[in-house]
Amino acid sequence: MAADKYDDGLSQNAANYTPLSPLTFLRRAAAVFPENVAIIHGEQRTTYRDFYRRSQQLASALVRAGVRKGDTVAIMAPNIPPMLEAHYGVPMTGAVLNTLNVRLDAAAIAFALDHGEAKVLLTDREFSATIKAALASTTARPLVIDIDDPLAIGGDLIGETDYESFIATGDPAFAWSLPADEWDAISLNYTSGTTGNPKGVVYHHRGAYLLATGNILAWHMPAHPVYLWTLPMFHCNGWCFTWSLSITAGTHVCLRRVEPGAIFEAIERHGVTHLCGAPIVMNMIASAAADHPGFGRTIEIATAAAPPPASVIGKMEQSGFHVTHLYGLTETYGPAVVSEWHESWNGLPPEERAAMKSRQGVPYQVLEDIMVADPDTLVPVPPDGETMGEVFFRGNVVMKGYLKNAPATDEAFRGGWFHSGDLGVMHDDGYLELKDRSKDIIISGGENISTIEVENAIYGHPSVLEAAVVARPDETWGETPCAFVTLRPGKIATEQDIIDFCRERMAHFKAPRTVVFTELPKTSTGKIQKFKLREAARNL
Repeated sequence: MAADKYDDGLSQNAANYTPLSPLTFLRRAAAVFPENVAIIHGEQRTTYRDFYRRSQQLASALVRAGVRKGDTVAIMAPNIPPMLEAHYGVPMTGAVLNTLNVRLDAAAIAFALDHGEAKVLLTDREFSATIKAALASTTARPLVIDIDDPLAIGGDLIGETDYESFIATGDPAFAWSLPADEWDAISLNYTSGTTGNPKGVVYHHRGAYLLATGNILAWHMPAHPVYLWTLPMFHCNGWCFTWSLSITAGTHVCLRRVEPGAIFEAIERHGVTHLCGAPIVMNMIASAAADHPGFGRTIEIATAAAPPPASVIGKMEQSGFHVTHLYGLTETYGPAVVSEWHESWNGLPPEERAAMKSRQGVPYQVLEDIMVADPDTLVPVPPDGETMGEVFFRGNVVMKGYLKNAPATDEAFRGGWFHSGDLGVMHDDGYLELKDRSKDIIISGGENISTIEVENAIYGHPSVLEAAVVARPDETWGETPCAFVTLRPGKIATEQDIIDFCRERMAHFKAPRTVVFTELPKTSTGKIQKFKLREAARNL
């Protein structure tokens, strides 16, 4: 057989191949737009030149502290500049960034620190109480570095040193290098599953590079946008917008607390052009917009998590916001599906336009494929908008796998597709529409809540005989936990008793908002029929 002429003497080499990494985005932005404002935080302004230098300093300081390739560096912080610097400085060392959810309780944080084997922990002082409690029960003994943010409220300094003193030990000209393999891990994100402890989702440099680029393409972002951080940076690395903004040399406007007043003030003061958030953020803005005179321009907002209600979309667009609907999971680096808009839909009645926009949509340009199929046979369902199946993903923006959990990884990738666990339909125009989330996960304010975790807490109450938790639709949060409880004979408990009992044992957002005392419906084999409870919760 003749040799392929396109292989003869041609090969991959240093001149024609460089591993993909989002770290190159910041290097370019600092070289091309050094004086552009990269970060706004209160009265603080940081240029791209200084953003890059401080990230290099952080990397250098971490290396001097003993951080090596494959180590985990965790950070417990809201949307503040050190969080952005960590997204570049940590991977510059070859280490892996683990952004911790600041809403979690000490037990969940302790699990992540131990499971991820954190070597260094950067922690904002406002969360010192949670971190102290977490460290008291961990086997991991990370170097603890306090972030003493001037806008933090309360909290103690508990670390061996503070962030500014620590990075001062680093070299602002630190000579970092790209990963030898673009498939090397860049970040670790914990996501609640339907059972037990959360799973550690591992991202690689290639996927982060592509999803960050995909955000720009899918949202049609122009050069130098002004982006307001209403989305937590700890959530899927801020849907990878922590890296996306460097592509366009945009401005990050930090926001410690997501409140209507602060959002409107930031939009007016800094000329914000873009922001993201779960439907709860849109609902918050829409509710407050009635008392606001408007901005005299259109502001882009992207939303994901629970499908946004059509009424909220309508209110947002009446208030001067243009809504883009996205969909994805932690395992897909955040959103990887976009409800692409067609000009021909502009003439539809408002209700129909909102319905079209509420569909999840089509793959990002950087996602190879999605399908809705039978979860057992992987045979696609007909694209009739009615036949339900499981949603599957395939492509370069699907996670590397679950840390230290080969069985879960193998199951998630069974058949050569990523199994999302979400249920949906496919329309004849190729647009995906979700019909239900995986059976047990509750998506509340963009955060996943395991029903089993909540049930386990309820079962600890001495008056409880049986308990089952399902999602109850909520206009503000998308969904909230609804508990159906059977009490022990002769025992008494009120709805507030159960709620308070759970809040003492877990993050408050995970505790049930509703408790119904009843006999639980069961199959002939004794299994609880949750589909009946979900229907009951919808009808409450």
